[in-house]
Amino acid sequence: MTCAHGRFRRGGGFSLIELLLALVLGLLLCGVVVQALAADGQGLQRLVRRQRVALLQRRLIELLRSELLRAEGVTLGAAPGAACAMGGRTPVLQLQLPTGPITYSLGSPPSAIWRPLVLMRCGPAYGLDGQPSSGAAQNRVVLDQLTPDGFRAEVAAGGRLQLHLEGAAGEGPPLLTSVELAHGSP
Repeated sequence: MTCAHGRFRRGGGFSLIELLLALVLGLLLCGVVVQALAADGQGLQRLVRRQRVALLQRRLIELLRSELLRAEGVTLGAAPGAACAMGGRTPVLQLQLPTGPITYSLGSPPSAIWRPLVLMRCGPAYGLDGQPSSGAAQNRVVLDQLTPDGFRAEVAAGGRLQLHLEGAAGEGPPLLTSVELAHGSP
């Protein structure tokens, strides 16, 4: 458009400098949002790992509770008659069941897929009916990523078994579980 004086009139748009400045500010804002989302995702991953460890601890306690109810005898620490090779792990609990002994041991993992310090169970496998089988004993990892003092068992007042689990959940404090379980009666 031309004015009465013969000059071009400037349009109502933005200059190149203004557009570049708006683009840079927009990119900075996007970068901040992406970093916040990434930090939130990492926090969510930590929460999921902690929840997984807590779930596995609860499952282990339920397994021990059901085995203690069937046990004819309980021995803390090393006991003769383990049906599996310990592989350098320290026996921490042995239960005498009618189907055979069940030994829990703490130590290094049998393979690299497990995080260091594992609790292993050596005993009969469970069938589809939920009952111990009469087959050969199996040595299986029941919980990994334990702290150095991650599994302790001791006899509490009244003959109840006091179990203490301490699992590392990655970042943050370890997950602690302490429970008393009865032996031989519900």
